[in-house]
Amino acid sequence: MDDATRDAPGALFAVPEVVTERRPDGTIYLTSPKPLPAAPRALGDWLERYASDTPEATFLAERAGGEGEWQRLSYAEARARVRAVAGWLLSIGAGPERPLAILSENSVDHAVMALGAMHAGVPAATVSAAYSLMSSDHAKLKAMIGLLKPAAIFVSDETAYARALAALDGVHAAQIVASAPAGRATAVAELADPDPAATEAAFQALTPDTVARLLFTSGSTGTPKAVINTHRMLTSNQMAHRAVFPAIGARPPVLVDWLPWSHTFGANFVFNAALANGGAIYIDAGKPAPHLVHHTIRNIRELRPTVYFNVPRGYELLAEAAEKDADFARAFFSADLMFYAGAALPRSCWDKLLELSAQATGRAVTLVSSWGTTETAPSSTYCHWQAETSGNIGIPNPGTTIKLVPNAGKLEIRVKGPNVTPGYFRNPEKTAEAFDEEGFYKPGDAVRFADPDDPVKGLFFDGRVSEDFKLTSGTWVNVGELRLRGIDALRPLAQDIVVAGEGQDEVGFLIVPAEAAAREIAGTPDAPLEDALADAAVRAHVARGLARLKAEGGGSSRYAARARFTAAPDPDRGEITDKAYMNQRAMLTNRADDLAALFGTDPAGWIAPA
Repeated sequence: MDDATRDAPGALFAVPEVVTERRPDGTIYLTSPKPLPAAPRALGDWLERYASDTPEATFLAERAGGEGEWQRLSYAEARARVRAVAGWLLSIGAGPERPLAILSENSVDHAVMALGAMHAGVPAATVSAAYSLMSSDHAKLKAMIGLLKPAAIFVSDETAYARALAALDGVHAAQIVASAPAGRATAVAELADPDPAATEAAFQALTPDTVARLLFTSGSTGTPKAVINTHRMLTSNQMAHRAVFPAIGARPPVLVDWLPWSHTFGANFVFNAALANGGAIYIDAGKPAPHLVHHTIRNIRELRPTVYFNVPRGYELLAEAAEKDADFARAFFSADLMFYAGAALPRSCWDKLLELSAQATGRAVTLVSSWGTTETAPSSTYCHWQAETSGNIGIPNPGTTIKLVPNAGKLEIRVKGPNVTPGYFRNPEKTAEAFDEEGFYKPGDAVRFADPDDPVKGLFFDGRVSEDFKLTSGTWVNVGELRLRGIDALRPLAQDIVVAGEGQDEVGFLIVPAEAAAREIAGTPDAPLEDALADAAVRAHVARGLARLKAEGGGSSRYAARARFTAAPDPDRGEITDKAYMNQRAMLTNRADDLAALFGTDPAGWIAPA
């Protein structure tokens, strides 16, 4: 899309519209007057279409080892491989009750295995690689595989996943498949369809209600739940996006993406955006981490994605790169649209992206977001306009009804629509708890209006209903808002913040430090992290940041009166999600010693505002 087309009114987005119904009890219902376009019966219908219409077009690509030349798979090649996997799965007895479990990171083989399962009516259950590679006891992995009872388990590299596979011995009776087998597994390349007619019949038997994916929730407590994602959920969500963002279908999108397919943002929002519109996904070996972002920079510079998706930390690192490298900035900001999710984009990063894009291309990049959950496939709202500031999650998608219920001084958001899950796999109790008396899904999130008198201006995420707390004064602390303001005030030192203080006189921060920033501020690039955090310059940086936050005004609920550092989140303890942000409640539960020191009587245990 050239700049003239991109800048024309309405070129990117449909005009925002919303219908509002207010009930006497304070409940508010929001819907879109736009009709939801008809959706395909199944995801595989898109694959079949583009394999016929644009057979040679690139669908999937990856670099060998993350560093080599691109290895591309066309739509026609993908269809052939997907059909082979589908037939093989059917031949070993896979089906609705015996899914495919995928333990590995993103790869072309991962995509082919998942699509092959969905083509055959076999649920594809992708488990975060962290449960295999970063866990010490594999307890949650065992519980998830025990719940799934899979017919097959796919790993990218049998040797790399050997410890996890050994931990699963006795938990399952699945066949092991690997891209790189090492004795036990069958090679993905060897999978074949013994009965193509039966495979085609299975594909034709799919309905919109057939289960396509099983995606696990983050599991802050207990065993993660497997969320049922039907084909209807996934296809209707993409059609809703196309209705409000027609530019996504105007030309095949080129996507450079690292977002994990074990999470709904990567697996459903991004992956399906390429598939639904005949686009290409270039699998990015980069991550939002200083030692890996160079992969992303290289890939963006070469490929110039047409639409870009990332989480806030990723945008922060890429903004730093764009500030130093004009050629990269021009490639990065050539995108028609930049989409952030997973957490709100800090205002400082928002402003920097707008400033740098205007310098690089002569126009400010369009930055938008959305809101949803694993249970909503994922998008329920979409900000399909350039908002005035970060954090606007938009208005309901076509076909989706949003219900706002007054709860503890907030508006609790609930959802109904074709994008909403029918429930949790083999968990009727949690399924029943997830819906209210009108059949609306209850995620436990809160929102607020950008303008209570004009709902079409959108909604802002307002934290978790269960996340906020009261100080001893009876004042409520808005955790989500204060966390973002705190990260901004302490930038670049705070990678994340746990907001604490329930039952206390004042708010305190547990700061997860950005290690590189801590060493840079301390002037000791090679020092152990503990030494850098103890440095006077680092502590002074925190004190000044806390003072800036306090100076913004407001009462004791609006700033932190004390702060201390805490260790990085532990995925084994449910402290971090696949989107790389923290679970506040789990952190508070698990950090009792840090909290005792933070609110103790010894001033050495915390840092106060300067």
